[in-house]
Amino acid sequence: MARGDAANGGRGTGIERGEILLVVLFCLLWSSAFAPAKLAVAHAPPLLLLACRFVAAGLLCLGLARWRGEGGWPARRDLAALALLGLFNNAIYLGLSWSGMASVSSGFAAVLISTNPLLTALVAGPVLGERMTGRKLAGLLLGLAGVALVLRSRLGTGAEDAGGALLVLGGLLSLVAGTILYKRLAPRHVGPWTGNGLQALAAGLVLVPASLLIEDWSTAEATTTVLLAQAWMVLGVSVGGYMLWFRLLARHSATAASSLHFLMPPLGLGFGWLLAGESVPALDLLGIVPIACGIALVTRPARPGSA
Repeated sequence: MARGDAANGGRGTGIERGEILLVVLFCLLWSSAFAPAKLAVAHAPPLLLLACRFVAAGLLCLGLARWRGEGGWPARRDLAALALLGLFNNAIYLGLSWSGMASVSSGFAAVLISTNPLLTALVAGPVLGERMTGRKLAGLLLGLAGVALVLRSRLGTGAEDAGGALLVLGGLLSLVAGTILYKRLAPRHVGPWTGNGLQALAAGLVLVPASLLIEDWSTAEATTTVLLAQAWMVLGVSVGGYMLWFRLLARHSATAASSLHFLMPPLGLGFGWLLAGESVPALDLLGIVPIACGIALVTRPARPGSA
């Protein structure tokens, strides 16, 4: 959630009662992406699906940016920064994650990816100079313990493919790198819709040749499931989810969105069970408790004067 920290610039992060609904809706949209992705990759190559999604979402966001009058074309340096951010935060992250979901469940992928705030907090200390407090350290240890329980539950019983899990893990590491890079490189004078649109478009343009090289497009099926999943990914997640996120940033509640990120693991498992018919072992339910508590500890704003 580095995007919110950077955008807020230290302004107030208090959350009003009405904002809670916006944050929860954002979490619902974000966590709902995994189950439709799992359904779609069963009928079409993952990189092809992502390329189509990002190109469509990028063009829609740029159209919205023009309609809202966000300003002219970014400078060359800002364009390069946004392209690099799109590579890590969209193309590599989701390219590896969706490829992994061809052989692992969407719920497992959601739990693994949801640990992004934990790893980001771990890396932000030495790279960005952020202080590692006792509260953050306790949160990291709790979260890692929860991930270990879920990994043991899924991989130890053969419920998930180890190769697919490694691909999802690679996607997670790309997302962490993208989050750190965002804190370093995010242009300050580019509108939110323009920035999101250019990142998505850059990711789509990178994934098109990658998909042509390693995937067989003849295996793609334009089924109702694929079309509905793609429509939801473009409109519900890439456009709708970010629309809520930008609204939350404008109302100074980025910290609230980060602190409620602990909703992602149970929601991801729930959507996998509801939409993809995936089972939820008891150890998963046990594992998401320390993960949720750990993320809450890591992302909760520190009180003035506290460690």
